[in-house]
Amino acid sequence: MTALMSADDIIIATEAVIHPGDLHEDFIRSSGPGGQNVNKVATAVQLRFDAANASGLSERVRERAIRLAGQRATKDGVIVIEAGRFRTQEQNRADARARLTALVAKAAEPPPPPRKKTKPSKGAVERRLKTKAGRSTVKKLRGRVESD
Repeated sequence: MTALMSADDIIIATEAVIHPGDLHEDFIRSSGPGGQNVNKVATAVQLRFDAANASGLSERVRERAIRLAGQRATKDGVIVIEAGRFRTQEQNRADARARLTALVAKAAEPPPPPRKKTKPSKGAVERRLKTKAGRSTVKKLRGRVESD
């Protein structure tokens, strides 16, 4: 986190800041129906975020972001997000950035506290054993009837 902040930085948490220089956008043609507009205009955006070399991410956030990205992350640690839900470049660009921000925000969350081991109460153990004995008796009674 040695880089200076600028007005265009996306601040997510103290250890997670996305600098505009770490983002690369390519506009591609959207898939699916839509007629001539889809065939002519490149409105979908392919947002690439180099998480492995991003200076605004701490090591913990960087590793978690790449892990959370799953198949959207390349072997080199570049997260690729494609957005083509909307008809305009601006909306798709905002959608892609919002999805990246949500991913990094999830990665920046603190880890959950460790689980504390607990024992069942004495009463719970007694009730469990009592029901087991009851079930055992029911099953024994299902057997053949012995004649005296």
